[in-house]
Amino acid sequence: MSAAMQSLRPLLEQLRRSWRASPLPAFFAWWGGELRALLPPRWRAALADGAGWHLLQQVDGGWRLRRAGQAEPLARWSDELDAVAQQAALAAAWHGTDPEDRRLALLLPPAAVLRRTLQLPLAARANLRQVMAFEMDRQTPFSAAQVYYAVRELVQPAAPGRCSAELLAVRRDTLDPLLARLRALGITVDAVDLAQDAGRLGVDLLPPEQAAHRTRPRLRLNLLLGAACVLLLLLAMGSWLHNRESALAQMQAQVEAMRGEAQQVAGLRKQLQDDAGAAGFLAQRKAQRATVLGVLLDLTRRLPSSAWLERFSLDDNGQVAFQGQSPQAAKLLDLLKGSPLLDNANFQGSIQSDPATGKERFYMVAQLHKPAPEHAATDKPAASGSVP
Repeated sequence: MSAAMQSLRPLLEQLRRSWRASPLPAFFAWWGGELRALLPPRWRAALADGAGWHLLQQVDGGWRLRRAGQAEPLARWSDELDAVAQQAALAAAWHGTDPEDRRLALLLPPAAVLRRTLQLPLAARANLRQVMAFEMDRQTPFSAAQVYYAVRELVQPAAPGRCSAELLAVRRDTLDPLLARLRALGITVDAVDLAQDAGRLGVDLLPPEQAAHRTRPRLRLNLLLGAACVLLLLLAMGSWLHNRESALAQMQAQVEAMRGEAQQVAGLRKQLQDDAGAAGFLAQRKAQRATVLGVLLDLTRRLPSSAWLERFSLDDNGQVAFQGQSPQAAKLLDLLKGSPLLDNANFQGSIQSDPATGKERFYMVAQLHKPAPEHAATDKPAASGSVP
């Protein structure tokens, strides 16, 4: 199990960085705040995060403890007291707070922390900490091995294609003695930060290997209660599904009983549709297919009186061919362009003069006009004929 977790850790870390770099955390934080504002004060207090941050500062050779968001200190004690007295002072300030909810942040003086505002490419947004590890030598007078650092993204405007970030770094030889002193006093800190107004800046300079590992009994209880709720929900859904399956089985039995009658009705309906289609086929074919006489009538109306046909044919593919004589055969193409029955009229071969009549002999081919696409599947070729 440990090896599997080790192999999944890079993927989980990448997903965590992508999540933090996306706008979703800010949106859900805003949305949750709006929803909490709609609840009564008692409900908001019950649903609020129980963790209460306390801020510890070293001032004038002593220590001062206050609650986050409050300027007045809860306790003050001198660093010259022994460990038992200092622990007693801290315990008195924490009186009435659930041990599971106690969180302690060590606030460093501003002079001890180096702060730099940087303009970074957007590609570095998903992994600011790793980028700063490579940039530490160039951006600060220290190397990454000499400092503890944190990076936070700023909301201030940046140049196109870049983002604003702030680097905060503290020398290890400055922070390590403070942490060692607190450990000797039996005081465990959960974060190292800077003061901002009455609260904290919101970064953590505490080395990950020195972070406190806390047991959370209430979290385990909440997980058990959540699992129980999920189990009860699955049982309720299973019961509802069983009832639906029983009702479905009854309906299927009724459907099977009526299936024979439904099939018989469907067969009669299909037979009626087939009979109606067969009865209307001839009428539809006659209405959509041009006849030989219709084509001849159209040609008679369009050809000039000085021209005549010697031969006419209409084959099964709808190709029309006709041969004749005309004083000006080349003008026949323009006369046939507006025909509603013929398409693509063209000369076949060359136009020749007839010495006996003094007219031009021509041979033309054309294609019957095809019906609309929706009726093309029902069309069949018309009968062919010829006129000598």
